[in-house]
Amino acid sequence: MRSNPRPVLRAACCALGLIGGALSLAACTTQAEPQARSSAPGEPGSAHTDVLFIGAHPDDEFQSLATFGQWGEEQGLSTGVVTITRGEGGGNADGSQEGVALGMIREGEERKAVEKAGIRNVFYLDKPDFWYTLSAPLTTTVWNKSPQPSADTLSRLVRLIRATTPQKVVTMDPRPFNQHGGHQEAGRLATEAFRLAGDPKAFPDQITREKYKAWKPTQLLAQSWGFQGPVGEKCAAHKATDPHTGLPVMGVWTGTMSIEQRGKTWAQIERDAAREYATQGFGSLPPSVQTQEKLLPCEWFTVLADNASGAQPPSVREQSGLRPLYAGFRDWARRMKMPWLANGAQPAYPANPSTDVPEVAKAPVVDGTAGPGEYPGPKLGLRHWEGKECKGGNDCAAAAEFSRHGNDLYAIIHVTDDVKGFALDSADDCKRHWRTDAVEIDLDPQGHSNDTSTTFKTGILPFTKGGKGACAGRDGDNRQGPASSTARGMAVASVVTDQPYKGYSVEAKIPLGDLPAPVDPDRLTANVLLYDSDTQDKTGKTRLAWSAYGSAQADPYVWGALHLPGYVPPSERGTRRPDIPQDAAQSAKSPASVEQARRTGVPLAGGPRNPPSPAA
Repeated sequence: MRSNPRPVLRAACCALGLIGGALSLAACTTQAEPQARSSAPGEPGSAHTDVLFIGAHPDDEFQSLATFGQWGEEQGLSTGVVTITRGEGGGNADGSQEGVALGMIREGEERKAVEKAGIRNVFYLDKPDFWYTLSAPLTTTVWNKSPQPSADTLSRLVRLIRATTPQKVVTMDPRPFNQHGGHQEAGRLATEAFRLAGDPKAFPDQITREKYKAWKPTQLLAQSWGFQGPVGEKCAAHKATDPHTGLPVMGVWTGTMSIEQRGKTWAQIERDAAREYATQGFGSLPPSVQTQEKLLPCEWFTVLADNASGAQPPSVREQSGLRPLYAGFRDWARRMKMPWLANGAQPAYPANPSTDVPEVAKAPVVDGTAGPGEYPGPKLGLRHWEGKECKGGNDCAAAAEFSRHGNDLYAIIHVTDDVKGFALDSADDCKRHWRTDAVEIDLDPQGHSNDTSTTFKTGILPFTKGGKGACAGRDGDNRQGPASSTARGMAVASVVTDQPYKGYSVEAKIPLGDLPAPVDPDRLTANVLLYDSDTQDKTGKTRLAWSAYGSAQADPYVWGALHLPGYVPPSERGTRRPDIPQDAAQSAKSPASVEQARRTGVPLAGGPRNPPSPAA
């Protein structure tokens, strides 16, 4: 999982839920005989696994480990994991490492975590992880960047299914609303690979040159983190259907006692595993699961496809007026011959908020205070968006004000808070604002972005380590890094009310010329967000937003209109192409991955194996 947007919200989850879809897939035509499981290291069959999980990041499997562990103990089913990236683009709650160094740490965390559920093999595809996005299309362009073939990631997944010969493939929800684009893309690629691995005409070199056999798994499941089913021991017997797609949903109870790890429920073992993901802040979870056994939940999975089932597919419910991301998903679902997956995929978005930004004759002084006449417009209240709701009083509250002077946009955000969060280091952690008390300002210059790569997003810390004051950075948008290098004309200041701590004000000057495209004064959209931590463990508690719906920080469809009456943008402005990090940790540099490749015979990163020599 990409840690940036929701580290605490997922870490706090003791159990599961999401959404998914489908049924029988006739496109797979050939199934190989199961290969021998007792093969010597490196020989065909030594990589066999009964279940193969396909995720985007280290930790994407953790909320299914209770299931995989039970399947191993009770049914003798082995599980392997495919992780497309190493999560290099995420945050780090356990140190200052980032990029490739962070990816290697996260591999170690994942291997330790899955081992608790009896999982030995984790296959990494060495694809780059970047910032939190809701766009599967953007993700696929990064994962398959030229000169790689456009289907490079898919071909590697097909090869891994042929190499590991699983009966079950488990993956992530492919649906688009309010979830990480990497998760969506992992689910979509797994669905395609499930269909294609059994077709000898798909990636035929894997059959003819690499000597793999076509392999047709039986069942495709998607994690359903958001499914609201019953709790307790009987939840696994509950007959359910996904409310969106109409597909069957199955549950596995986390309260089952482990056979091998006596005295522990699988919920507890999964908690032990989760705490291994220290860089994601999961180490702050309580060591023991406190939920009463009778209230422990099931882990839910939507049955996307079952080649042994004769069930009729669900009905298709077409939607009109789809925005580009949702129309693209509908078209993909049709190509997969699973159109019901797109049922209700686009939610009923609420009306976007709107305000006019007044022009002021004199530029505001960026000092963290609203001087006379600097902000004559309305105050924009921020509402609860995610996490725990504010208790009222001094717990948490925020309001924003905007004004414009010439080509510069000014904003001041007033925050009421009662507990001061962790002071991050401005040199190393300024971009990790979601891990402590901070505000965020998001701007879409022309109001028609489908993802944040064409937007401006800045996170501002009101206080930093050593009393160094406010700092600003950019992450998840058109440019990455400190504002000093990515938005040179930007200025920030804060005033923190201490002794006792009661909150702070953050003020920012944002030159409109720093935005990635010319500003349309009638279509500019924006959001303002508050991150409230109340902890010292680099995790968050509460989030507020001006436009509080869905994934408010990453979904430009949600943002409100910020009209600039009287503004005329400079005529010479062009549009900047996104600068997206491409660094990825490599399996060749990982001793654990190298040893696994030797033992299983599956080449590093799911790459091709050499054809046998003529003498063989």
